[in-house]
Amino acid sequence: MSTEITPENLAAETHNPLTVIDFWAPWCGPCKILDPVLADLEINYGDQIHFGKMNVDGNQEVAEKYHVLSVPSLVIFKNGKAVEKVSGVYPKEKLQKYFDQKLAEVQSV
Repeated sequence: MSTEITPENLAAETHNPLTVIDFWAPWCGPCKILDPVLADLEINYGDQIHFGKMNVDGNQEVAEKYHVLSVPSLVIFKNGKAVEKVSGVYPKEKLQKYFDQKLAEVQSV
């Protein structure tokens, strides 16, 4: 189960080799479509990728800091530093290929 991200725990929760934070909102239809896809991928990646979720409602300053202009948006962190953002809904296979690529980048360093 992905970790609920707050401004207070953001730094600690992203201090991993690879972290994916899902910026979402309860009123967002596409977010509801992406949620089970991410839940499946979280199971597949186990301890390789740390997954978190941040509700943009009430956390607008954090969303703005990472240039999240639409939801859902996935912000990729490497060792605590935001390095990429992907917005929109993608099929599981496409996200899996993308995550595999990000893992390969982290492991090759």
